[in-house]
Amino acid sequence: MSSPAKPLTSRQFFGRRGLLSEWHPNYEFRQGQLTMAEAVENALAEKRHLIVEAGTGTGKTLAYLVPAILSGQRVVISTGTKNLQEQLFFKDIPFLQQHFPSPISVCYMKGRANYACRQKIYDAEKEPVLTGLEEFADFQIIRDWERHTETGDRAEIKTLPESSSAWAKIDARRELCTGQKCQQFDRCFLTEMHRRAIVSDIVIVNHHLFFADLAVRDDAYGGILPEYHAVIFDEAHEIEEVAGQYFGLGVSSYQFQELARDVSSLARRKQFGSVEIDLATGSLLDHADQLFAALAIAEGRNGFTSQNEFLEKHDEKYFDVLRSLELVAVTLKTVDKAPEEAIPLVRRAEEMRGRLHFWMESGDKAYVYWTERRGRGVFLQATPIDVASRLEERLFEKIDTVVLTSATLAVGGTFEYVERRLGLRSARSMLVPSHFDYESQALLYVPQHMPEPRDPAFAKAAAEEIVKILRHSRGRAFVLFTSHQQMRLVYDRVSLEIEYETLLQGSGPRHALLDEFRRTPNCVLFATSSFWQGVDVPGEQLSCVIIDKLPFAAPGDPVIEARIRVIREDGGDPFYEFQVPQAAIALKQGFGRLIRSRSDRGVLCILDNRITKQRYGKVFFDSLPDYAYTTDITDVESFFNV
Repeated sequence: MSSPAKPLTSRQFFGRRGLLSEWHPNYEFRQGQLTMAEAVENALAEKRHLIVEAGTGTGKTLAYLVPAILSGQRVVISTGTKNLQEQLFFKDIPFLQQHFPSPISVCYMKGRANYACRQKIYDAEKEPVLTGLEEFADFQIIRDWERHTETGDRAEIKTLPESSSAWAKIDARRELCTGQKCQQFDRCFLTEMHRRAIVSDIVIVNHHLFFADLAVRDDAYGGILPEYHAVIFDEAHEIEEVAGQYFGLGVSSYQFQELARDVSSLARRKQFGSVEIDLATGSLLDHADQLFAALAIAEGRNGFTSQNEFLEKHDEKYFDVLRSLELVAVTLKTVDKAPEEAIPLVRRAEEMRGRLHFWMESGDKAYVYWTERRGRGVFLQATPIDVASRLEERLFEKIDTVVLTSATLAVGGTFEYVERRLGLRSARSMLVPSHFDYESQALLYVPQHMPEPRDPAFAKAAAEEIVKILRHSRGRAFVLFTSHQQMRLVYDRVSLEIEYETLLQGSGPRHALLDEFRRTPNCVLFATSSFWQGVDVPGEQLSCVIIDKLPFAAPGDPVIEARIRVIREDGGDPFYEFQVPQAAIALKQGFGRLIRSRSDRGVLCILDNRITKQRYGKVFFDSLPDYAYTTDITDVESFFNV
């Protein structure tokens, strides 16, 4: 009788003569990839937490994916973007599946707005939901696709405009979902997604869905994800910000408008409209308008600490809104033979009432309260100042293995910052260097003649320096800014001075700008924070990255302000413990756009010479790879003339 086959190990995959070298014609052994894979394998087997910074080009995706599959556990893999999620599911998993002896049990899950609601589609065919020729044309595309799609994921529809208003009327968001009472529940795309997840060993999600689930796991409506014992976070440097969004709460002027609209629309479509419903929705809109007008919210994000003073002056306006929300809920509850779709509307009114009450009256000092006006929209938000305690309690203490990985987690060669900010204790940690030869592939240029970034002369000097650099690089550059205002100011100057095609963030959708940059020779893209990460342009097309200032978070931001204040009150140094490490990680992200393969070459430019003149500059230099370094622009010219 033959002995059972030994289970496969990561070393058998990633070794010099391992399985990957047999499967992949261009396989290149990377010691860092093998080291990381074995560390993930051990963390899963020993039920330990692990932090891994894996430099660009390490092959970290396969280094965590293979041991996750081999572990035999249900592992949730959470990515920073939906694009990476899709790459894992549609590219990396199929590659491995070709060679695995047994099927890989895997599924991916996205937020509800990514999926169509079958019941809404069927209702839209016979009820007055759609308006305008564009919506009717888009709906026909959706309707034809619904007949054959297995997932209901809108990413499958390549011909549907990104901003389609028809999609917004038929997607599967919770606000109008009747759950198990829906006629299409058994055929629902969300139901099917959950069924796949329950029988899958690998569940691929994004950070937003993961933390949306973590925030509601103890609520009456339960979690979104199936039970799991291990989670791997890719792009883990984003966790604090995303977790803060979902552990916080908020209410906006748009939500009041949408609730009133949805109640009126449902009453009209299901023919239960009445004077009482019209009065309830009208009262809600009037009183909400009066409340938001009295708050006098300024443009942008601003802290708000004067709830008590506001209530002394305007308590009647506030209580009128609470009563109006209650009236909407009660009116819907008393409708004779109300359709099931009325139930989620009642729930929305009650939840909005609770969120507004918390924001205005709770006074919970664990939160920072802030407002934001964006165009006509007004947002009232409460964000936890510290997410570390919540993550420690809900994630690290409950889940056997949590793996955090990214190309940018260490600051000055240690993980103290990320461990402290996320509440992660006693984790193993590992720095896996990139196998790129940064000293020969990249040159870091810091001009010494530039004025201080706060100097009014900085924008003009920056524009002149950028023109010089772009002439040497022959375009082919990202010019990245820490503010939209500075970006537009410099763009207006530089675009008139250079002969190359220029693109400006905001002039089109992000993906469209990137596509145009990739196919336009010698192009220059001017952009802000959303282009600092998650952007991949290998090859000569991107040969230069210019950054205007060290990316310190805006000190006037209410959440940043509150976190600085708490560190100071605890006797710490917020600048060195929080602001500098956060900026160092952001700078690493920005520079990470340039060298994406062993054949890439390029120049990195920081126009902010505080990095060479201030004591904290050493933290930035110690956090960056070992680029060749210069303060002389003639070295930039020589680099590009090689």
